Amino acid sequence: MKNLLGQIWLLVLLLAAAAGLSGCSMPEMVFNPEELYSLPELPAKYTELNKQINAVLEDGAEYAAPTSGTNIQPVQLVDLDGDGREEALAFFRNSADEKPLKIYIFAGNDDSYERSELIEASGTSISSIAYNDLNGDGKMELIVGWKAAAELQVLEVYSLYGRASGRAETLVRTNYVRYTTADLERDQRQELVVLRADEEGGSVADYYRWQTDGTFAGQTSARISVTMAELSQQGRVISGTLQDGTPALYVTGVTDTAESITDILTLRNGELTNIALSEQSGVSAEISTFCGLYPSDINDDGVTEVPRPVYLENQNGTCAIVDWYRYETDGTSVPVLQTCHNTADGWFLRMPEAWRDTVRSSRAAGSGEASVVFYIQETAQPFLRIAAYTGTNRELRAVRGNHFLLSRQPETIYTAELLEANESWENGVTADEIRAGFSLILSEWATGNN
Repeated sequence: MKNLLGQIWLLVLLLAAAAGLSGCSMPEMVFNPEELYSLPELPAKYTELNKQINAVLEDGAEYAAPTSGTNIQPVQLVDLDGDGREEALAFFRNSADEKPLKIYIFAGNDDSYERSELIEASGTSISSIAYNDLNGDGKMELIVGWKAAAELQVLEVYSLYGRASGRAETLVRTNYVRYTTADLERDQRQELVVLRADEEGGSVADYYRWQTDGTFAGQTSARISVTMAELSQQGRVISGTLQDGTPALYVTGVTDTAESITDILTLRNGELTNIALSEQSGVSAEISTFCGLYPSDINDDGVTEVPRPVYLENQNGTCAIVDWYRYETDGTSVPVLQTCHNTADGWFLRMPEAWRDTVRSSRAAGSGEASVVFYIQETAQPFLRIAAYTGTNRELRAVRGNHFLLSRQPETIYTAELLEANESWENGVTADEIRAGFSLILSEWATGNN
């Protein structure tokens, strides 16, 4: 914490200095060499915060930052009460205490920080924390996941404001494997959806919302076909929309046999409903081979599409032709487009509708070069080649022949080349059409799942 705050303050000083040097003229400046080696002083309020944190550490505690989610720093600055000033939250473990896991909250004013709250729990670690205004009053509730035991996680939702006791009030306490927040009711408030195993070993999604009596409680539940084991490994929960703009949650799990199973949760007449469940089988109808893809808005039309691979070049799915389906509110799925996804080289191509069921692809890789060749399925004639060049001589190799540029990245250059069969094929394309359909597979910056 000392180093972090010191670096921030040093950056402020450097920016101030840069502003002073930006004028047309400047006065003569004389430096004392000894002053150049002096460390910048922290603002008084951060010095006081640092003292209080050190006191907790000296009392036998150690930092215990959340292990998953997007908020994983041991000390976090968040404006919890909406007054424009950030509170500081520090996460610790003190093994000597009956409740070893601790979240200290320090309220900040103009020149100091003072401890305002302490939340404690039993368990081995803090799994995650999220900050959400669940009732629309401008103040944040805390959603905290605790690792209670090797196979048990407990989720608690705390209110810090408006409580008669003067202490943090627990609004919800439940077992969970994953959770997410989303505005499924479209009322500008966030609701909570908790995914957990039920008493019979099945899987269920519980929906919590703010009630008219001022409480935050479970409203309705829906059965899902993804098991908690399938969800906890490579699974994901993605907020998206259905065809008519209705908010939905896409819950995807991955089985031991590399199958992808997706449940789709939305509100229907105020009830949480899994619209992907088959009436015949009672489980999700959205089951396909897993090739590293998850539901997303693949064509940027504001609607979430679900991937269904129709062809894999190999078992690893490094080059896959994929159909993408959108969902209506009644659970009907409609094909939208087809793509070629090359996860090994980090790109995908939105393919023209005329290519459906008529095109296949094959990938080859060598030193500093990897390429995918598209060929007409009926005649096996190649008509398009997309290549990724790396290495020191990538610029030279990328301009050979009739290549045209698709994307230039710091370490990789992507090009394409229209081959001879493209000219005579009735479904041939232009360079501009390939450029428009080409996209990079963006890296995900999230550090984990809640």
